[in-house]
Amino acid sequence: MTSTQGTHPTVAVEVGDRRAEIDELLAPVIEAIWRCGLETFTCCQDLGESNESWIETLPHMSRYVDSRRGWMLIDFPIDSGLAFLAAVANAGPRDAFYVRMTHWAAPDAWDVKIKPVDVATRHPHLESLFQLRLLQVSFPGYDLPELLRRTARARRRPLRCPRTSRLDHPRPSVSAPYISRLSTAGQVRPRRHNEGHVCCPAP
Repeated sequence: MTSTQGTHPTVAVEVGDRRAEIDELLAPVIEAIWRCGLETFTCCQDLGESNESWIETLPHMSRYVDSRRGWMLIDFPIDSGLAFLAAVANAGPRDAFYVRMTHWAAPDAWDVKIKPVDVATRHPHLESLFQLRLLQVSFPGYDLPELLRRTARARRRPLRCPRTSRLDHPRPSVSAPYISRLSTAGQVRPRRHNEGHVCCPAP
C-alpha cells in the first residue's frame, strides 16, 4: 500500500527481517540492493522536491535545490556502497551510463561522496571525533530504469563487500577508449595531461 504522508509517496519494502517505508520510485532498487545482502541508510527519489522547503529559511539553498530537481540519492555504509557501485558497473556494458557513474567530467555525472561524520553532532557531550561511515550516491532520475536492470542482474552474481574505509588506493590510469566513451556520451572532450590524469579544456 502506498503512503502519501511524506514529501514523496512511499511503499513498504520488506526483505527478511528488514522493513522500511521507501520512496515509491526507489523501492524496487532498494529491495534489490537488500536482496544482494547490502545495507542502506536513507534514500530520496527527488532531492530538489525534498529540500524545497529550506529556501524560505535558508535562501542560499535555492541554487542547490534547483540543481537537484529530478536527482535521486541513496546513502550506504561505506562497505556496502563500494560493493553496490562495483556490482552495478559489472552488471552491464561500459556505456554512457557507466561513464556517468565513474567520470566526474561526464554530462550529469553521478555525485558520489564519502562523508566524514562527527560523533559530537549526535552526542554533544562528547569531543569531536570524525569517522568515515557514509557513502552517498546521487544520480539523475533518468538513470533509474538502467540502475534497476543492473541491480536485478547483480542479484544473480556473487558480491564481494570490501572491508575497508581507507582512501589510499592508487589512482588508476585513464585509457584512450575510456576517454573516447566520455566524448561520445556527451560531447565532453577531455585531453590527456600527464600520466593517469584527465583535465577538461577551457570552453
